[in-house]
Amino acid sequence: MGSPVVLLDVDGVLNPFERPHRGYKRQRCSPNGMSFKLWLNPAHGPSLLDLAESTGAELAWASYWCDNANVWISPRVGLPELPFVPIPQFPGVNEARTLGAWKARHVAAWTEGRPFVWFEDEPDATECIAGEPDVAEHLLVEIDPMTGLTDEHLATAATWLRALTR
Repeated sequence: MGSPVVLLDVDGVLNPFERPHRGYKRQRCSPNGMSFKLWLNPAHGPSLLDLAESTGAELAWASYWCDNANVWISPRVGLPELPFVPIPQFPGVNEARTLGAWKARHVAAWTEGRPFVWFEDEPDATECIAGEPDVAEHLLVEIDPMTGLTDEHLATAATWLRALTR
């Protein structure tokens, strides 16, 4: 078993869908030439870095933003460049699998047996990741996409990660 990983989604987790509470700033970005307006909280980076350092975990992106998260999100929330799960674009609505199952498949493969915490807002992600063969010990912290990541989510992750080393 390698060191644990803390996986971060962007939309719905670091970028809530509703106008968020205090501390967030409106940001504009243009990955792949498409313009987006995001709500990002610069306090998230230091909090996530503290979580990783205090628990011996590695931070990584688990988002359709892939490496674009390092260009457009990391500097705005105070994170360094992070590894990322290479999640290809969803193949289309005519496919039999759900969006959550598609993402879960790539997350499970990328973690390669390492325990992980996944901050995710997809409603079926918990069920989907649990259904992946040989998925490592994990905690999916379900995020309400309207409010995004909170201190309570970080505390839940910290408690679980610290219990791994006992």
